[in-house]
Amino acid sequence: MIMATNEGKSWWSRLFSAPAPPPKVSIGLALGGGFARGIAHVGVLRAFERNNIPIDCIGGVSAGAIIAAAYASGTSLDDIEATASRMNFKDVARWTLSLMGFAASERMESFLHQLLKVHTFEQMKTPLAIVASDLSTGLPVVFHRLGDVCLPVRASCSYPGLFKPIQHNGKFLVDGGVTMELPAKPLREMGATHIISVVLPAPEVAPDPANMLAVVNRCFQILQRRVEPEWRAISDVVLAPEVDAHSWDGFRGAKRLVEAGEQAAEAAIPTIRAWLEPPRRGAAKRSNPQRQFPR
Repeated sequence: MIMATNEGKSWWSRLFSAPAPPPKVSIGLALGGGFARGIAHVGVLRAFERNNIPIDCIGGVSAGAIIAAAYASGTSLDDIEATASRMNFKDVARWTLSLMGFAASERMESFLHQLLKVHTFEQMKTPLAIVASDLSTGLPVVFHRLGDVCLPVRASCSYPGLFKPIQHNGKFLVDGGVTMELPAKPLREMGATHIISVVLPAPEVAPDPANMLAVVNRCFQILQRRVEPEWRAISDVVLAPEVDAHSWDGFRGAKRLVEAGEQAAEAAIPTIRAWLEPPRRGAAKRSNPQRQFPR
């Protein structure tokens, strides 16, 4: 009598069992900051919606945090665009005298409560990550899964020198872009197999600054360029809408900003669709180098 050993069973099992199916494609969308230029994110989302590109999780910093939270909550793109096009500084901030900043952002709380359909992470229709920066440790603080969404968005939008930091759990929190320009890493940790990062590029050469805020803004842009390789290494596709002609407070240019986002996203649609196609049997696995659109 011949007894089959566990080792033999394992060998026969491996020989005749079907190969494991490839992991399900899960697309994460990372949205960067840029004040009014963040309206371009609406165009990106509009192009994906029109082409039936699924977004399985979404994250944002600064202006990208507002768009990401609104989309994840279930607010329609038409409503997001309409709100953005009539938005101005006083809707989200008020000037104040403070050693910590020139503006307070309490008004953003009511603005977000009106814009978002739901207001906690566990209620979001699409899994959401918001990134702020801890002034004490110099590290990113990632908010997701549980709790209020509005305070993390306010913190992520607290541009240093302009807005007062947000105090939360004993920490002083400021703009997420200080420590993480694009939230690609949190989306990968949330299970995304493919990351699309949307960066709103600053001009290569900026005009001479006209005021203190222009100086701070340009320093911010220079520092972010230094850490750009970190999030690019995690991203599969980078969208860079052509928005450098728009000013930081150019909300009146909303239509052109949306169009710029749409154009960048449309150029990437064939590449993204290829991720969603079932692999052909016997086809050689191709490398997937990162691509940027427009080129």
